This record gives sequence, structure tokens and C-alpha cells, in this order.
Amino acid sequence: MPEISRFYGIVIRMYWDDHNPPHLHAEYSGDEALIDIASRAVIAGRLPPRALGLVTEWTTLHREELQALWRRARNLEPLGRIEPLS
Repeated sequence: MPEISRFYGIVIRMYWDDHNPPHLHAEYSGDEALIDIASRAVIAGRLPPRALGLVTEWTTLHREELQALWRRARNLEPLGRIEPLS
């Protein structure tokens, strides 16, 4: 699963052949959550509140880029990276 960003110990990944709805995988300190790109809601798993807040902020800032990466992933194209939260 390609890593598309990393910040504050949080790793953001996206699968090429993943299921709908469009989402990303966020991992932090052994926890993982699937985050819906459009609503930024947790659709599976969990993250500590602070990490989830950072992921939500980052997802809000990069929503259009994430939607474009999802389309690329569905077409089995290289994903590239998105700037980390700073």
C-alpha cells in the first residue's frame, strides 16, 4: 500500500484496489482508521483523538488532491505524495 504522506508520526496510505467509498488509511502508534475523503468521518478502526484531529485537518486541506489520488488508484496509476501537515 503506497504511503502518500507522513507527519507527526502519522502515516497516510491508499490502496490501489480498495473498496468504495473513497477513503485513506491513517496509522498512528499501532492504531489504524479508515477515513472517508468526502466527509472526513472514520468509517472503520480508531485513532487517538489528537491524531484523528490532525488527520481531519490534513484531509480538509488536501481533499481535492486526495480525490484525484483515489481516481488514479482506481486506474492503477502511480499515486505520488501529498505535502505533510506542518
